[in-house]
Amino acid sequence: MISKLLIANRGEIACRIIRTARAMGIATVAVYSDADAKALHVRSADEAVHIGPSPAAESYLVGEKIIAAAKQTGAEAIHPGYGFLSENADFAQVVMDAGLIWVGAPPSAIRAMGLKDAAKKLMREAGVPVTPGYDGDDQSAERLQQEADAIGYPVLIKAVAGGGGKGMRKVDAAEDFLSSLESCRREAKASFGNDDVILEKWITSPRHIEVQVFGDCHGNVVHLFERDCSLQRRHQKVIEEAPAPGMDAATREDICAAAVRAAKAVDYEGAGTIEFIADASEGLRADRIFFMEMNTRLQVEHPVTEEITGVDLVEWQLRVASGEPIPKRQEELSINGHAIEARLYAEDPAKGFLPSIGTLEDFHVAQSNRRHGPGRVDTGVEEGAEVSPFYDPMIAKLIVHRDTRKEAITALADKLGSSICYPVKWNAGFLRNLVLAEAFVSGDVETGFIERNLDDLLPALQPPKDVLEAAGLLIAARAAGSDATETLDLHEGWTPPSAGFRLNAVPRPTTVRVGHNGEVHEVELSGRSVWDIPIARLKRDGVFAYDYLGWSGLFTEVRFDGGQASAADGAIIAPMPGKVIAVDVAEGQVVTAGQRLMVLEAMKMEHALTAPFDGTVTELSASEGGQVQVEAVLCVVEPAEEG
Repeated sequence: MISKLLIANRGEIACRIIRTARAMGIATVAVYSDADAKALHVRSADEAVHIGPSPAAESYLVGEKIIAAAKQTGAEAIHPGYGFLSENADFAQVVMDAGLIWVGAPPSAIRAMGLKDAAKKLMREAGVPVTPGYDGDDQSAERLQQEADAIGYPVLIKAVAGGGGKGMRKVDAAEDFLSSLESCRREAKASFGNDDVILEKWITSPRHIEVQVFGDCHGNVVHLFERDCSLQRRHQKVIEEAPAPGMDAATREDICAAAVRAAKAVDYEGAGTIEFIADASEGLRADRIFFMEMNTRLQVEHPVTEEITGVDLVEWQLRVASGEPIPKRQEELSINGHAIEARLYAEDPAKGFLPSIGTLEDFHVAQSNRRHGPGRVDTGVEEGAEVSPFYDPMIAKLIVHRDTRKEAITALADKLGSSICYPVKWNAGFLRNLVLAEAFVSGDVETGFIERNLDDLLPALQPPKDVLEAAGLLIAARAAGSDATETLDLHEGWTPPSAGFRLNAVPRPTTVRVGHNGEVHEVELSGRSVWDIPIARLKRDGVFAYDYLGWSGLFTEVRFDGGQASAADGAIIAPMPGKVIAVDVAEGQVVTAGQRLMVLEAMKMEHALTAPFDGTVTELSASEGGQVQVEAVLCVVEPAEEG
């Protein structure tokens, strides 16, 4: 058995591998870039080695540095996780040539499955059903146009070396084919250095079904049943579940047997996934499920398979890499219940899912409490960590396992609604809406569902009325000097309405003006003393953050009717992390409504911040060249007196 393991990765997958290795008594070595010097995976490992600057191309993708770190620390084996170097056959070979154990697929299998055209030919020979299409050597535009016309539209153009949705184009009509081909080839060349393509018949009601397979060096191959990964946005999976809804026993037996044949055709060892596209227009049928590709590594969504089978796939990887046979025979594997995984990304759904970076001042993914029951959280970050712009924005995975699919959906939705992330934006509210969508609950979704229904799935841009009222009560009580302004801290979970928190300092009906994400809302308060909305927690006097069922933001101000406005009424707040590239005003300066106050550069765009009304700049905290966090108060404009 391996005694010391180097993990050539970062984030949640590195932490997940470390967890299993520790349980097996295997010492671990982490590697890290400048950006990850204080990362969770670095502190979780027994040893850590710095391998270079923040960009992955200068650190995590430099094979020589990885191997040098292994030799420096005496590690016997390298586990690549997924992404980065995990499917790089040349790197796998170099690892083995260096006398180290490669915890992954054989280089020959990686190469055999690495190009989609060659893989389809190999699968066809192995008796695995493949999607109708063209994968020939003649790559002339004329031949490809002829083949597309023969297949019939719509047709899908796919880069042979593609992945992650890059180098793919759907073509609906013959007259659009050549322009789409040119665009696809440009993207493929830039992304993969190879502009060859294959053509596939476009499946009108496609579901993404994949089968987990596992092989060893003794010639054994088993499957661990299927997963459904149909919920995708821009060809990226966001929700995965196992088993696939609507899969009958006969169809499961056929597709899983085909997956085993595929793995045996390349003498596969270790964890792998055979991905299929299913034409679900008439339900899941074996004669309408076709091979797409093989992922010769562990998958992001592997936890749902682990949950329904009771198997630790990383443990299996380490045992098989050490020369042991697969721990279980096929007849010893069975499906128990239903599991669903949600991928939590640091991104802002309200702004086109732009990545969100910054410090995780509040971060908690609901795992287990009395209301929601047990769950699993795989993450590589924790409260106080920095989300950098250098790597994939996935910061955590939330997995639930229940006896039935319905119970799993309910538990996952509840946990997503009770998780918190601030001030970094994330997609928890979007995912909650997604799993509660009627079509998903009924199991009637396919790969285009999100794009077609995106507007209905996005969380509301404004908080609901009850959240505003709760904010008004909380801030009003604090402004009145109450010491009874407790909030329910979501870090400990919360119970359904009936607990709530008490506010005894609002003696009469009144109106408060609550600032929310730069806008002002008038809120009528009735003088109630108990409120049941869970809100995150106070950040500082009169300012607090919340994340409630997907509505997240910052409350910053309050004004009683007939009272004097606080300076915060005109708070100018950074809409996202960025750099202040111009400041046009000074403290004490009189400004008019709409006048430019400063310019913020964020996400490679310039954003002019303007005065909300006539008034005077009473506070100015921003300076030219300074970096600011999302929702930081950059300056305050006090409104001019009326009359």
